[in-house]
Parts: sequence; C-alpha cells; structure tokens
Amino acid sequence: MSAQPDHVPLPPYAPAPGAPAELLALLRADHRAARWVPAFEQEWVTALEESRRTFSLTTLYEVVNTWQARIASAPAVDAFQASDRDDEAGFIGMGELRNGDRTRSRRR
Repeated sequence: MSAQPDHVPLPPYAPAPGAPAELLALLRADHRAARWVPAFEQEWVTALEESRRTFSLTTLYEVVNTWQARIASAPAVDAFQASDRDDEAGFIGMGELRNGDRTRSRRR
C-alpha cells in the first residue's frame, strides 16, 4: 500500500484570466473608488510579488476572490447602513461593564 491521503484538497477557484481587469473596472465605477481602488492595487501588487517569489497563483486568486466577495456584499452593507438600525440594541455597553454595574449581572 502506498501512503496516499484519504482525500485530495480542492484547488482554489481560478478566476477567469480577465477577472482582475474587470474587477478593477467595477471598483472604479463604485462610489467607494477613492478608497477601494488604491487598496485593491496595493493588494494586487503584493500578491504579484508573492506569486513571483513562490511560483504560485494562489495569492492572486485569493485577492480576486476576496474583492469579488466585497463587491457582491456591498449592496447589503449599504442597505444596512441606510436603514438606521441600531446595531447595538440588545448588547451591554463596554462602559457599563467597566464601571461596575454588577447588580444587573447578579440578578440574572
């Protein structure tokens, strides 16, 4: 018998060859372009350097996949921010915990 693994890990999702350029075009068209384009370009340059050093495309794939996910989730984030929901409802404030309102926690 040979020492073979029980399973073979799936290779990372390989985006289309033109995906980085398409992604950059989407980022430039977004209202967050002033922040997102420089961040994407910096991550892309870092991934290219890593790819050249390691002879692996994995870091490039990860950058593209991460930014595709950010763009896909952006409308949901915008909708949440526009909803004026109090995202702190139901939580105890850190100040309350630090200042020792312990009677509340003892009653539980």
